Amino acid sequence: MTNSLYISTTATGSGKALVALGIIDLILRKTNKVAFFQPIVLDCSQGHRDEDIDLILNYFKLEQTYEEAFGLCYEEVKDLLVQQKFDEIIERIIKKFKNLEKKYDFILCEGSDYLQENSAFEFEINTEIAKNLGHPILILGNAYQRSVEDALSPILISCDTYQDKGCTVIGIIINQAEEEKIEELRKSLTKIFPPQEYALGVIPHNAKLSSPRVAEIAQQLQAKVLYGQHRLDSLASNFLVVAMQMQNALERLKEDSLIITPWDRGDVIIGMLQAHQSANYPQLAGIVLTAGHNLNPSIARLIDGLPDPLPILSVSTDTYTTAEHIHDVRTTLTSTDYDKINLSLQLFHSNINLDRLEAQIRTLRTQGITPKMFTYNLVQQAKAQKRHIVLAEGTEPRILQAATVLIEQDIVDLTLLGQPDEIEIVIKKHGITLDLDRLQIINPVASPHFESYVQTLYEARKAKGMNLDMARDYAQDVSYFGTLMVYQGDADGMVSGAVHTTQHTIRPALQIIKTKPDCAIVSSVFFMCLEDRVLVYGDCAVNPDPSAEELAEIALSSAETAQKFGIEPRIALLSYSSGQSGQGEDVEKVRQATKIAREKRPDLKLEGPIQYDAAVDREVAAQKMPGSEVAGQATVFIFPDLNTGNNTYKAVQRETKALAIGPILQGLKKPVNDLSRGCTVPDIINTVVITAIQSQSF
Repeated sequence: MTNSLYISTTATGSGKALVALGIIDLILRKTNKVAFFQPIVLDCSQGHRDEDIDLILNYFKLEQTYEEAFGLCYEEVKDLLVQQKFDEIIERIIKKFKNLEKKYDFILCEGSDYLQENSAFEFEINTEIAKNLGHPILILGNAYQRSVEDALSPILISCDTYQDKGCTVIGIIINQAEEEKIEELRKSLTKIFPPQEYALGVIPHNAKLSSPRVAEIAQQLQAKVLYGQHRLDSLASNFLVVAMQMQNALERLKEDSLIITPWDRGDVIIGMLQAHQSANYPQLAGIVLTAGHNLNPSIARLIDGLPDPLPILSVSTDTYTTAEHIHDVRTTLTSTDYDKINLSLQLFHSNINLDRLEAQIRTLRTQGITPKMFTYNLVQQAKAQKRHIVLAEGTEPRILQAATVLIEQDIVDLTLLGQPDEIEIVIKKHGITLDLDRLQIINPVASPHFESYVQTLYEARKAKGMNLDMARDYAQDVSYFGTLMVYQGDADGMVSGAVHTTQHTIRPALQIIKTKPDCAIVSSVFFMCLEDRVLVYGDCAVNPDPSAEELAEIALSSAETAQKFGIEPRIALLSYSSGQSGQGEDVEKVRQATKIAREKRPDLKLEGPIQYDAAVDREVAAQKMPGSEVAGQATVFIFPDLNTGNNTYKAVQRETKALAIGPILQGLKKPVNDLSRGCTVPDIINTVVITAIQSQSF
């Protein structure tokens, strides 16, 4: 059974990172034991790390170390070749690979990128490494600014060479194809390589992926950053040398242009700053000042007074040389380039024959469910019945980055709350590529539903002393407005909490939506995605010290949540003793809660009180609770109080590097979910997806 794959490129800049991202993403849906390996890395000097290794290890949070992810450094290879020790090169690479192979189900191996002068030697050593490691080969070609014949020719040579060496080629991908060549390339591929035998794909060229960040330009040109330090992540999609009159230059501006101009062209500097701020001209990426002098003091004083100036760089080279250097800037993907990574994954998954690729790779079947499998299944479940979710904190950059992914993958319909102008400013400031035409933005006070929402809130709370003026004030709050949208059926669920407290999110839901008829309290669970299974932990976020009746309700709600998300509930109500061995108020509360839960749901598998080790470890369970249907194999863990639950989930998360999704609120008539204020973009995406799935039951 094949458990590895070798990516071999035919030219520099073929886009290996895009393909590596796509393949790892695909394999992680089947097994969590995935590793990444480069036989030879270009630079091992102190502090230098290979960009692709860092990208894959950090983005996917793979468990291997950086040192495990490569065989030898290029300098070591050259030294061994001088000593005529070619066999030692192969032996040392194989040794490191075999050490990795012992621990992982699948290893993606990435060949070199022909950045050195002797590309013929690089190709030869790539073929020898692949042959000796026994990898099947995926050949990656580059069609950018090449004719169809020129794109195919090195692929055919590469394929023949690998097959002559006894290697198995399982797929051909042509990357960076211009739109007018895509169809001809696809026809040519299928004519040469039978699609029933090879995984084939032609990936279109995308200008955004090849656009460098201003930070990369500054670094590679050794430029001095004069202004706009916090905006260096902006993409520079095209470059414009400006030595002409401003009125002529303005006509040539495009979105995300990087302006190159001599340091003494104060008219250009001021004009470009004004154009960037004007609604009638495109947003610019920055300005590069050539010839290395200081800005005129008057110009510098003017820029110092601007609230949010463009990135302005200064270089010592002349304008022509600077333009050449910028043209040669290499851009790389990093693990925090969420927009580029999301775009890369979309391009891979939509342009490759994934069924054939999976069949060729023959990924291992594993027991249980991995975090990647779980989150993938969640997305598919959300897409099956698309829902409308309101994001209350529409001006928060993390929310907008998450919205970009959710909209581009067509997972949910979205409404953002906030003033449209403010949201657009945040999007531009942070370089977020959110398509605002594909979602709804609502400023609560400007909404045509505002007055009806005020009346609804007043009717719901007048018995508690709320008058119309108070209701109008509350309805302007995004948490209240979003909750009212859900209550009135104008949205299916709400997510908030990235910049608000848990109480700020939950209180409106309790006051307006209220709990289900059979639920007296709102509680929460976390999905703890361990290496080979997903567990449910409750309640780790809401109820400080639940009574026995409340604890029973938390157990039943958590079992229902587990079932809804494809987890068979085997419920362990945790305490410091197991079975009948312990005495005391705390353990008695758990014992009583278990009794109440069993009476309400005799069909469920429940055990309590039970200690954590007896709940998860079969050997301990056999000693402490023999014959139990839950002990040793629990999937739902109910903690006796918030102190225990919160500390335990954080300890497990840290020690096992588990993905913790939550808190997910349960017990409400309609779904509202709370984010941690330290949430990441993936956290937000997961919470929105889960909220959408919850709403499918209402």
